[in-house]
Amino acid sequence: MPIRYVAKLGTGHTPSRQKPEYWTDCDVPWVTLADVWQLRDGTLHHVHDTKEKISKLGLANSSAVRHSAGTVILSRTASVGFSAIMGKDMATSQDFATWTCNRELDPKFLLYVLRAMAPDLRRVAAGSTHKTVYMPDIEELRTPLPLLDEQRRIAAFLDAETARIWGLIGARQQQLKLLEERELSRVFNSIAGTEEPGARKSSGLRWLGDVPVDWPVLAVSTQYEVLLGKMLNQERARGEYLRPYLRNFNVQWDRIDAEDLLYMNFPPNERSRYEVRPGDLLICEGGQPGRSAIWDGTVSEIYYQKALHRARSRGRSSVRWLFYCLRAATALDVFSVEGNSTTIGHLTGEQLRAHRFPFPERRTQDRLVSQLEEAAEQAKRTGELLASQVELLAERRQALITAAVTGQIDVTAARGVDV
Repeated sequence: MPIRYVAKLGTGHTPSRQKPEYWTDCDVPWVTLADVWQLRDGTLHHVHDTKEKISKLGLANSSAVRHSAGTVILSRTASVGFSAIMGKDMATSQDFATWTCNRELDPKFLLYVLRAMAPDLRRVAAGSTHKTVYMPDIEELRTPLPLLDEQRRIAAFLDAETARIWGLIGARQQQLKLLEERELSRVFNSIAGTEEPGARKSSGLRWLGDVPVDWPVLAVSTQYEVLLGKMLNQERARGEYLRPYLRNFNVQWDRIDAEDLLYMNFPPNERSRYEVRPGDLLICEGGQPGRSAIWDGTVSEIYYQKALHRARSRGRSSVRWLFYCLRAATALDVFSVEGNSTTIGHLTGEQLRAHRFPFPERRTQDRLVSQLEEAAEQAKRTGELLASQVELLAERRQALITAAVTGQIDVTAARGVDV
């Protein structure tokens, strides 16, 4: 049955922003794309609060409509396919379609029908700037229409089953979080020397605590050559010496993405200064200060910009050891606390060179790094398995909703794992 035959189809509007009087004394809840975040994971059925409100005057002088509680909404522009039920009387922007159900259609059943078709709606959305499902297509949307009691049984069944699946997803996500916390704990313990049996401790760093007495705590500059990259300028993309370079965007934790590279002019007299060699550690100056990764030489000739520091070992310490030191310090927001409070996320070369970390002898560094690498690889495999389970559970939830609302399963006979 076309949904509009059993539910009143509507939409919304935005009162003119050129009329300040329409935007004073605002008390009418108004659903906009700014509220889609509430709907993304599909666990929220009823919307009670909105980020913005409009006034009664704005409502009266625009095409906006106050819809009654129980009206079902569907986002149809930009963030396409997210749905919910109004928990109170509300208006919407033009980015939503609305259906106010008659006595033949249960709002919760319609909500699940819309969620079943959400992947298809996203596929058919059109538009060059914002993907949109246009109102003529919305008018053609159809719903299965079992008897009202059956609709309610299906909705109650899906309430219970999807909640159970989300409980499993939440448990897996918590395991992923704990896995990451355990890995960070290993890193912290390794650079603090707490896993060195029988070691006598001496005062280390305020944020790190005591370290073994034979581990000197030294400035980064004593172990590594640290240098910022080349400043960007208007002429960077012109010249006869265009070369690829790495920027903050390319450097993630323990991974450098060399797929999306930009080019800048690096004449011969600058190349030795700004060249990145395999084994160099690149450290983000901004964004997430301290985020770092080691260059593996994927691109034979490459350089770097000023948003990154390049750390090159002077031979006494491993760059991999510095990577783990930075991982621990960043996790504890050390650079944010010690940085300039007038800037956001900024790690200067002076701060980095002067920062102090424990530096055991090289053999100890290599041994601890090897242990961390082995544990990280195992954690990665476990994390991939957990992430795969989360993905499969989400797919099962979507398939279950579709099967239930289209009558592919008998919800009166379905029980838990038998579905």
